[in-house]
Amino acid sequence: MRGWRGAAVTALMAAIVTVLIGGPRTAYAAERAAGTEVRPCPVAVPAGTTCGYLLVPERRDVPGSRTIRVGYAVHRSTSPQRRPDPVAYSSGGPGSPSLRLAGFLTQMFPDRDVVVIEQRGSRYSEPSLACPEVVGGLIETLKTPKATTEETAPVLQGALTCQSRYQAEGIDLRGYRTEEIAADVADLRAALGYEQWNLMGVSYSTRSMAEAAAKDPRGTRALVLDSFLPAQVNWYDTAAPDLRATLAKLGAAGRFDEMLARYNAAPAAFQTTDPLTRKRIGVRLTGDDIATILGEAMRETEFLPLVPALVDALADGRKELLRPVVDAAGDALTSHDWGLYYAVQCQDEVPFNTFAAAAGPRLFTGVADAAVCAGWHLPRSSDEAGAVEAPTLVLGGQYDPTTPPESARAAAGDIPSARFAEFAGVGHGVFLASECGRRTISAFLDAPASAASGSATATGSGSGSGSAGAGCDPGAGASAPVRPGDLHLTAAPYRISQSPALIAPFAVFVLVAAAQVVAGLIALVRRRGGAMRVLAGLAGLAFAGLTALSVTGVPNDIVFAIGLPPAIAWYGLLAAAATVLSITAAFRLRAASADIVPVMTGLVFITWMYGWALA
Repeated sequence: MRGWRGAAVTALMAAIVTVLIGGPRTAYAAERAAGTEVRPCPVAVPAGTTCGYLLVPERRDVPGSRTIRVGYAVHRSTSPQRRPDPVAYSSGGPGSPSLRLAGFLTQMFPDRDVVVIEQRGSRYSEPSLACPEVVGGLIETLKTPKATTEETAPVLQGALTCQSRYQAEGIDLRGYRTEEIAADVADLRAALGYEQWNLMGVSYSTRSMAEAAAKDPRGTRALVLDSFLPAQVNWYDTAAPDLRATLAKLGAAGRFDEMLARYNAAPAAFQTTDPLTRKRIGVRLTGDDIATILGEAMRETEFLPLVPALVDALADGRKELLRPVVDAAGDALTSHDWGLYYAVQCQDEVPFNTFAAAAGPRLFTGVADAAVCAGWHLPRSSDEAGAVEAPTLVLGGQYDPTTPPESARAAAGDIPSARFAEFAGVGHGVFLASECGRRTISAFLDAPASAASGSATATGSGSGSGSAGAGCDPGAGASAPVRPGDLHLTAAPYRISQSPALIAPFAVFVLVAAAQVVAGLIALVRRRGGAMRVLAGLAGLAFAGLTALSVTGVPNDIVFAIGLPPAIAWYGLLAAAATVLSITAAFRLRAASADIVPVMTGLVFITWMYGWALA
């Protein structure tokens, strides 16, 4: 009896000491299994998906910290081969929404439950740290031709306005950092009742997911880090060199320097749409601005093949070809929640960088972020990260300028159970851009321990066994870069995509050519001539047919953002021949007055084609 009582007293004292010393994290851990709320899904999700909030302390290191809500969604697999361990995913940013990818992920993992986790402070969590004032400030800096280093005031003012609003709402920004985001992930597994799951992060969330795996080793079966951002990499200090290195891989580094110098000396003016007001505004972009916008666009794999030809054209002064990228950049500014972005960056990233002046480009993201963090005065977080024990797959894109494969490969070597695979022709976010990448992830999750045991490494050339079991080669299937001369450079296709009425001359020309063939054949049947009309119409239709074949034969539609297949300029000679034949038919003896219509149509079309569409 005495032994039993002694053991009970010892256990009770141990529990008291644990609560007193362990602090709020341990006290909260006992309650977290009930810390969820069901709610309607805020975005369209697949059938069988439920959404909710995870209820967590805003700061686990502060006793009595208020409760906040972290959004999540769970899709239950109905596959007969359903596996017991789900995939838990979170997007990057920081501050990028995750729930919108629920449908994509359920198709990628049909035999597993899929859990999509928002970051605390994101738009689908409560509170939401949205900050449109920062977007407005960034737009203001782009309206003038000054260097961003000389005009950070609008961005800083916008951020300070948001910070004041957060303070009035009782929000403690010190609770919005990677360590707390990672703890949310670990807590959600326990709250949902999963014994183990597989964690998957992309870009920034590779940090939070890696930390979650370190915090919850027993609950983490496997870890996938796509476009890995290692904690030891000072992102701002390496951003410009990484961009330049990627351009060098694409063979565009030399012309990039010429482009940079050209527009730093004489900024380029553009008309675009304000992403907040949807009104037309004018912006003036320096070379550094253009470099920043290009770097952001180069995250998209489908855009990468255009970079050599586009940079070459910009260096020659063809600034109109940049308009599609400028238009897309406006909407990209609203893609994440800037308050959360700065809360994380100002604690976990900016303080670890030197921001030393380097030989261009001066990317305005780094300049603006340094200014905001200097104004927000948030404390620097600890740079200590836990060790990952779970089998880990690290994926990198060959042309990723944001999280280049070289740093990801090196960091993977520091994880004992990791393997690395590089995918040729891919940019940022391998699983979004590469079918082989998705198959590689699925194959890895089928047997992570055996896959990681060999510490295999795959390169962009396909060597190694980076896709062992996936049945695909990570070094194959890349789109060839578009080199100068591969395209007839013109902004017309993009302008037509924005205003379809601009293609009217082409449509009318084809219709008139078809009418010529019909009218000519009728005249031939009636033995009233018409051969010249038939020939003219056939020449016009041949031009239209060859042009259509040339356009539909382009493997990557993104090329139409800056040009057309060069052969179309030569096919235009058929249109010119059709017009000459129409002139001959119109001025023959006893020609019908209607024969002047194909002549006028052809002349207008030739002028439109060579004077505008191919100019």
